[in-house]
Amino acid sequence: MDPDSRPVLSEDLVRAAAAAPPITASSRTDDVPLTWDERTVLTTMLEYVRDTVHVKCAGLTDEQARRAPLPGSPLTTVSSLVSHLRWVEYYWIRVILLGEEDRMPITEEDPDAEMRLGLDVPLARLLAEYRASCTQLNALVAPLDLDTPSRGALSWRDEPVTLRWVLFHLIEETARHNGHLDILREMADGVTGQ
Repeated sequence: MDPDSRPVLSEDLVRAAAAAPPITASSRTDDVPLTWDERTVLTTMLEYVRDTVHVKCAGLTDEQARRAPLPGSPLTTVSSLVSHLRWVEYYWIRVILLGEEDRMPITEEDPDAEMRLGLDVPLARLLAEYRASCTQLNALVAPLDLDTPSRGALSWRDEPVTLRWVLFHLIEETARHNGHLDILREMADGVTGQ
């Protein structure tokens, strides 16, 4: 896939994310929100699981991040999961919630292309793109009410979902993949985390 055909994510935003201080276990968002309103709880938990992705990847080499330790799952790598998470957020917020054109890298011939991208892109770049994308997506949903209905077509239901549901889903999806990242990290270099 030609990198220029990826969805709009300004190179300036990616460079800024790459230049920002790294997200570490001590600097990541705490999982306890500052206030207890529903939106703050949801966005705090989403930031926490997003930051955990960065913590799980800290210190890995590109070789370690691309290692596929499961013989039956050649795309189950740290890098592939980071790429997948970036595209999952893009899809649910920009395509499903906001109804924008779907410019994901997947095709009928290669339904796992967003995972495959992780095998060719350096981990630092993938993490910068993920961070930049999350920043961009946060800005897109900030003015929306939690009850905002989705505008994009859903293949599994006729009724729209809401921003509230999308945020819950992204927390669930990212947390699940953090479990995979935890296992892959331990298999890569023995490091375990909380």
